[in-house]
Amino acid sequence: MGKGIRRMAAAAALSVFLLSIAAVGRILYRYHRDGEAYREAEERFAHISGAVDTAGEEWKETQEQGDEASPEAQGASGGTLVPPLVVDFGALEQVNGDVAGWLYCEDTPISYPLVRGEDNSFYLSHGYDRRENSSGAIFVDAACSAGFADANTILYGHHMKDGSMFACLEKWAEQGFYEAHPRMWLLTPEGDYRIELFAGYVTPADSEAYTIFTGPGPELEAYLAACAERSDFQADMDFREEPEARYVVLSTCEYSFRDARYVLHGRLVPVGR
Repeated sequence: MGKGIRRMAAAAALSVFLLSIAAVGRILYRYHRDGEAYREAEERFAHISGAVDTAGEEWKETQEQGDEASPEAQGASGGTLVPPLVVDFGALEQVNGDVAGWLYCEDTPISYPLVRGEDNSFYLSHGYDRRENSSGAIFVDAACSAGFADANTILYGHHMKDGSMFACLEKWAEQGFYEAHPRMWLLTPEGDYRIELFAGYVTPADSEAYTIFTGPGPELEAYLAACAERSDFQADMDFREEPEARYVVLSTCEYSFRDARYVLHGRLVPVGR
């Protein structure tokens, strides 16, 4: 009797183990399949322009030269930088009319189409091409105006376990990572922007970080100052020098407490094509 029970228990344990392996396999396959959709999108719609983004080197040079650093060396102040990526928005918009732009950060996984839907639910489980996708899409808050016309626009992306989508946002919690990656690029059908990053921190999902401002004013100035004050990294940005500037907030899940989020703030700087 004892041997029979042990055999039954061993068989049950083996079944549970095999089912677990199968479940993990399905998850890994789904990650691979859904990630492949974005790799194919990058190959099809985007290509490197040949411009070199030496953000980390410029930051280091600026610190070494101090006030004598040239605008080109300072990066954030220089006007000569151009996006290192070119996107075929004509072809991309034929796939999905919700496409709002492309977000790119060199030497990170971030190189994705941006979409703006009718709500904040659809693109949690659908890719940029409107097909079901466990990675979802990087999408603009539906309450924000089209064309990044608001004073600040909020972007959402999943924190995927394989490091894709917005999983790497939390890396900006380290000063060294920020110094090597002080900016991103936002390309849109209407024009291109540098995103000069100035703050990153953990916050609740219902915090004031998600306040949408339609235009400049004292409330926005106070909001930006509070965001910079909370930042995990230190960035030198004077918000008063460009009172009409527009901003973006990148948001993803964070797991240090329930409903935690990691947000990354940046200022949009228009650049020529």
